[in-house]
Amino acid sequence: MTRIKTLLAMLLVSAALPAVATAGAGLPDKVREANARFKDVKQAVKEGYSPIPCTSGVDGGAMGIHYVNADLIKDEAIDLSRPEAVMYEPDARGRMELVAVEYITTKGPANLEGQLFSLTGAPNRYGLPAFYELHVWAWRKNPKGAFADMNPNVSCEHAHG
Repeated sequence: MTRIKTLLAMLLVSAALPAVATAGAGLPDKVREANARFKDVKQAVKEGYSPIPCTSGVDGGAMGIHYVNADLIKDEAIDLSRPEAVMYEPDARGRMELVAVEYITTKGPANLEGQLFSLTGAPNRYGLPAFYELHVWAWRKNPKGAFADMNPNVSCEHAHG
């Protein structure tokens, strides 16, 4: 009888594993579809987003230039089609290429469609209170993963200011 209970428990656990492994798996595609309008940085500005300087990683890579919407950060809501920040990489000609979005909240632990947010504690490099954030690299492949903070395929080389 113990052997049967053990086998049943193993089957239940293994049946749940695919659901855990696929949490967030389709999220980059959904984000890309819901936020395609931000390919033109003028649309981000029109919707109330303002730029902050390009963010580079200590160990290489970057996040790019964040265009942040303060009203969306304050509302604490997480909405797939209304990210708190949209991220661009500037090119040599001064054009901005959309590379990712970022969802931000101070309420947590937070998740979007099963993908958990990371906690950025205080103090932090931004001078902000602790917050939860989720980067989604929907337009630029990231070898560190679709939800990693920094992307080695992004650079601040052409950022000014």
